[in-house]
Amino acid sequence: MRLVRFTIEDGSERVGLWEDELIFPLDPSDSRCRTLACLLEQDHLPELVDELKMPERAVKREDAVLLAPIDAQEVWAAGVTYVRSQAARMEESEAAADCYDRVYRSDRPELFFKATPNRVSGPGQPVRVRYDSKWSVPEPEVALVLNSRLQLVGFTIGNDMSARDIEGENPLYLPQAKVYSDCCALGPCITLSHAMPTRADIGVRLTIHRGSDLVYEGATSVARMARSFDELVGWLGRENSFPQGVFLLTGTGIVPPSDFSLRDGDEISIEVDGIGTLTNPVVQSDRPR
Repeated sequence: MRLVRFTIEDGSERVGLWEDELIFPLDPSDSRCRTLACLLEQDHLPELVDELKMPERAVKREDAVLLAPIDAQEVWAAGVTYVRSQAARMEESEAAADCYDRVYRSDRPELFFKATPNRVSGPGQPVRVRYDSKWSVPEPEVALVLNSRLQLVGFTIGNDMSARDIEGENPLYLPQAKVYSDCCALGPCITLSHAMPTRADIGVRLTIHRGSDLVYEGATSVARMARSFDELVGWLGRENSFPQGVFLLTGTGIVPPSDFSLRDGDEISIEVDGIGTLTNPVVQSDRPR
């Protein structure tokens, strides 16, 4: 069961249920689905979605424009949750290598604020490389979708864009390396928790095309994570609250080599079992926005 935010020809935004090649709008007159965030607060969500879907107003998938499946929530991220990401972060900065190694082995995970909704791109929308970065990469991640009670109601795909050279210069530059305009992508949908494969069966695949050329591909499995979803959610909720809910990116196990950097015009595709594929073009300007 996959939920989407989408627009149709008249430009109006809707919340809908995506099944095969059709999207069924949910009844907009019902206050329980006034927004996606509101819908995710409801109990018995699968049954409610079935109740509210409007088969008579079904839209062909090709006629709808999918939006990022977020409206009012914050986006947070976890780092150094896979062995490969631990090694990559240590490669960025010799001075910080011991720090990242200790984070990987510590009980307390690395958690950081990533984006507000206006910084998040949806399917087909551009993600950005900072104009002042010469070494930037995508970070393909499984994103947990949590309501205000920090209940895990669904999953989506996340791209945690990262300026590795900026963070590598000084770990205190992490917010600048991670948080900027178009720094994150989510989508193409939210798969409700009951419809996802088991953790051990969730594979993640990344491809990057430059024109017609495949310039990078990699794959991993959520089974290789060193921390559980429940553990990350538990730490995120310590001394924190999210009245509108929150998305939590769970870290990456796919890291391009140190001689690779994204370029303007590249195309990033991230595929996650049980969710689908999120594709975004890359933009990089030569001056500040």
